[in-house]
Amino acid sequence: MYGFINTCLKFLVVEKYGEETWEKLRIQAGVQDTFLTFEVYKDEITMQLIDKACKMLDVPPDMVLKQFGEFFFEFCKRSGYDHMLRTLGGNLYEFIENLDALHSYLSLSYQEMNAPSFRVEKNEDGSMHLHYYSDRRGLCHIVPGIIGAAALDFFNTEISMEIVNQTEEEERTGKKEHIVFLVTQKPVFSYKKRNKFSSSPQYIADSGRQIEKQLNKEDIEKNLNKIRDRTSLVSICPAKKNHWETIRGIVTLGRGKLLRGFDPAYPTTLWIDTKTFCNGLPFHIVFDEELRVKQSGVSIQKIVPGLQTMGIRLDHYFSIVHPEVTFTISSVQKFINSQFVFRTRREMMPESWKQRPMLELRGQMIWMESLQCMLYLCSPLLRTLHELEERQMHIADIAPHDVTRDLILLNQQRLAEMELSNQLERKKEELRILSKHLEEEKKKTEALLYAMLPKHVANQLKEGKRVEAGEFKECTILFSDVVTFTNICAQCEPIQIVLMLNSMYLRFDRLTTVHDVYKVETIGDAYMVVGGVPVPVSTHAERVANFALGIIIAAKEVKNPVSGNPIQIRVGIHTGPVLAGVVGEKMPRYCLFGDTVNIASRMESHGIPSKIHLSPTTYYCLKDKNFEMTERGEIEVKGKGKMYTYFLIRNRTATENEIMGNPIKESDSDHGSVQSFHESRIKMIQSSCQQAMQLSSDQYQPPTIAMKYIDGLTETQASYKGRSQERFMDLTGKTHDFESYGCLHGDQQPGSDPYLPNQERIKSAPEEPQNRNVRSNFCNLI
Repeated sequence: MYGFINTCLKFLVVEKYGEETWEKLRIQAGVQDTFLTFEVYKDEITMQLIDKACKMLDVPPDMVLKQFGEFFFEFCKRSGYDHMLRTLGGNLYEFIENLDALHSYLSLSYQEMNAPSFRVEKNEDGSMHLHYYSDRRGLCHIVPGIIGAAALDFFNTEISMEIVNQTEEEERTGKKEHIVFLVTQKPVFSYKKRNKFSSSPQYIADSGRQIEKQLNKEDIEKNLNKIRDRTSLVSICPAKKNHWETIRGIVTLGRGKLLRGFDPAYPTTLWIDTKTFCNGLPFHIVFDEELRVKQSGVSIQKIVPGLQTMGIRLDHYFSIVHPEVTFTISSVQKFINSQFVFRTRREMMPESWKQRPMLELRGQMIWMESLQCMLYLCSPLLRTLHELEERQMHIADIAPHDVTRDLILLNQQRLAEMELSNQLERKKEELRILSKHLEEEKKKTEALLYAMLPKHVANQLKEGKRVEAGEFKECTILFSDVVTFTNICAQCEPIQIVLMLNSMYLRFDRLTTVHDVYKVETIGDAYMVVGGVPVPVSTHAERVANFALGIIIAAKEVKNPVSGNPIQIRVGIHTGPVLAGVVGEKMPRYCLFGDTVNIASRMESHGIPSKIHLSPTTYYCLKDKNFEMTERGEIEVKGKGKMYTYFLIRNRTATENEIMGNPIKESDSDHGSVQSFHESRIKMIQSSCQQAMQLSSDQYQPPTIAMKYIDGLTETQASYKGRSQERFMDLTGKTHDFESYGCLHGDQQPGSDPYLPNQERIKSAPEEPQNRNVRSNFCNLI
């Protein structure tokens, strides 16, 4: 089938059920999203779409096909075939009778179209028998949808169609599905008026009288039909009266004779000689019941020289292409209202002509009862001038009155336009695919960019804007490093160090997503994160504390390449104000400045292996937050003098799975089983860790479940606000304002951006020797 059919099916699903349903349907069917109008696709694609649609929508196939038929009629009208369909006939009978002619015309453009065939018969009671022939089985239920929609739209008639016979047609060459429908008609009011008034009381009250009047009209019409000439072959269905028949019945023409019906006048003698007839109709053949040729036109004799011998059998020189019936007089008479396409037989052509393409003729059959012969009036079936040249024919070979001359020229132009349209459609599809790929690559690029810089900072840089430094009045910073990292580096190959750090950092990076903290950067074995920057949150200390507990557990899953034992890390945390901004233009980095960075680094360097070292300010932020902490006591801190510090032990309420972002199990509610679960987890992943050490990148990516936090200013923070301020003054010698945030997620003012902190000039920050970026801090420590 052509892509036009599949496109129609796509639009039906999208309009009736939504874009998401179509996406699911095409994925299940395994087909592409877009179909080119003039491209030929396998029938299996359409069948697969219909089959999956029935299963997905839980609708019987006959209902889906009928709905598709109704939509297909509307889709054809939208696509520019409205006037072509309306002019096929003045009533439903004529409309159906000329469908094959329409398909024959469309085949000039859609050369590979394999359309169904229709044959209609009238019954005495006004009903019709519609014969449907198709190579495709199982699609017959489309016909009631198409014919019903056309009858209602064009002829204001409702119809009912039921299958009365379904067989394999024996008279047609090959296996063809032959379905016979019984079509009954019922005239209705205007479709719009019917919808508007069908529910009104007046319509219901008048419906009985309207039906009674209609029945009376039908009785009168039947009686008039009996009085009229019974030999007339053209009759109108009583249910639908043709406009011109009404005019003929009431208008006086000629010299006052009242015409009740059309009675043609024939001459007593045929005023045309045989030679003129054969020259005037150069493409015609007369043959008898035994298919013996009695007469033929001059042009067809020129193309098929064998026809110059009278009495030869027609089926020896021609085969029937359409309709696909056996070449017998009875089959021809049965389909006499259809267009017949003949094709010359190659074996009967002269030897020098056998390399040419065979000529096809298209025309109509007329049975001459008095002579018991059949007249085939035809014309060459040629689509382009190229086909005309291939058969060594010329326009002059076609009679001037034959519209085939104009059709060839017009179709040549139409095919050129179709080719141009097809090229444009292909380019459009290529651009759509390129645009889709470009969008995917753009998302990958943005994801990489957002992994290096905060999203709002990256967006400002993309727009060419200058990123101003911003002050964050309270945040929590964490540093960690690997114990005896220098010794490990001295005893291992560089690739082993890279694999070890990659294995560890992948786990740490995953935990930043679990607790929504920002990874500032890594230098060697040192890892730095911050909570409350670049998005201020009131739970920054809790997030970083849980993150610290998580990386202590995660570090045990990474093996020391020298000893094979789990590595140990030191962790230090401090809370305080910072200034954050982008430094440099080439490879810009989002850096933190302020004494808070220095103190957090000192907490890590003065820490103990596998312990989380807390500063006093962090301790007061976590004191009433369900964390278990112990005092370390007073220690000497380089550059800061004596400080009273603490160790973070555990979270009293959160389970290990919650901290690690793993799926929560029922056993997690029992805190006594956490240790045993951890031991079994270590054993389970030992093998995967060993394999990861042999890879260039660690593939360990367990499912990530973000831990839930409730942000907002709490009473505990407010009560410790003054105490924290005083303690911080003792440590630094300066007083810092620890006011609550002005742009928290829960309390931000309308129109404020939660990604943008209070903007202040850099010169307002404390200008101390300690104010240097992270890399300088690490250089001093090393």
